[in-house]
Amino acid sequence: MVAGSQIGNLKFRLSRSHALKLALGFAAIYLIWGSTYLAVRYTVETIPPLVAAAIRDFVAGGILFGWAWLRGFRPKREHWIAGAGIGFLFFCIGHWALNWAEQTVPSGVAALLTATEPMFIMVFGWLAGQQRLSRLSALGLIAGVLGVWLLTAPELSTKSTLLPGMLVVVLAAVSWAAGVTLSRKMRLPTDSLARTAMPLVCGAAMLLIAASLTGELQQTQWVAISLRSAMALGYLTTFGSVVAFTSYMWLLQQCSPTLVASHTYANPVVAVLLGSLFASESLDGRVTLACVAILAAITLIRRGERPACSSGRQSAVWFR
Repeated sequence: MVAGSQIGNLKFRLSRSHALKLALGFAAIYLIWGSTYLAVRYTVETIPPLVAAAIRDFVAGGILFGWAWLRGFRPKREHWIAGAGIGFLFFCIGHWALNWAEQTVPSGVAALLTATEPMFIMVFGWLAGQQRLSRLSALGLIAGVLGVWLLTAPELSTKSTLLPGMLVVVLAAVSWAAGVTLSRKMRLPTDSLARTAMPLVCGAAMLLIAASLTGELQQTQWVAISLRSAMALGYLTTFGSVVAFTSYMWLLQQCSPTLVASHTYANPVVAVLLGSLFASESLDGRVTLACVAILAAITLIRRGERPACSSGRQSAVWFR
């Protein structure tokens, strides 16, 4: 009787511990990834965008690669080839474009535009024959286009300095979506840590080369980097890349991919609110309506793609 009671208490403690881990994991991908847009804005205040992206990806990639190596991973030639292709789209283009754009674009607006990634993933998947275009998905596309139009229409009608940055954010979303689609066919490592470390390391190498060729690396005023930029870059590397991504990969082993992917609903809202609270970014009716439209688009697209995701396999890497 006593033994049975002790076993029951142990199971209860384990279930509570597991529930706490789940809660912390979702908090990480909801809040940390939502906050990275504001951190990027602070980072590029005094650190050039290519250099900032290169440092973040090199350090995070090195940590994850070293961790995978200690677990017995040894990269093959095909892993380097796949890592180079995905790293170029995800990090060399994706991270650089977001960093460059946020020199002028408010972090909340950048997050909303980036949240259109599921739209482009769906379109690329449909073009590649990997996904069906359902009625809900089509409605999601329309809602997403409406949301993007609400954000960019005023800038298109005027000679605004924000427009180039907005278009570059959309470019980042398209590049990331192309990387997600391509990653399903590339021979990336099966080990979860190595699967992300390889593109990160390759992307960081490309960013360093680009920073050198464009002169950003040589022109970086290291002594002029502000404490806020340095701390923001450290936050992006440690929490945005290592902590949140590790939580993400663990959650994929515990929950359905659809549930884990719900962070795409929360991240733009967190980014908009943080930008309004801490960076005095505008939160007017137009931005709010665009937020509603884009979140509705993501919801419709997710619901429309559920039948195609019955296998439970998750090959996309959402990494902010």
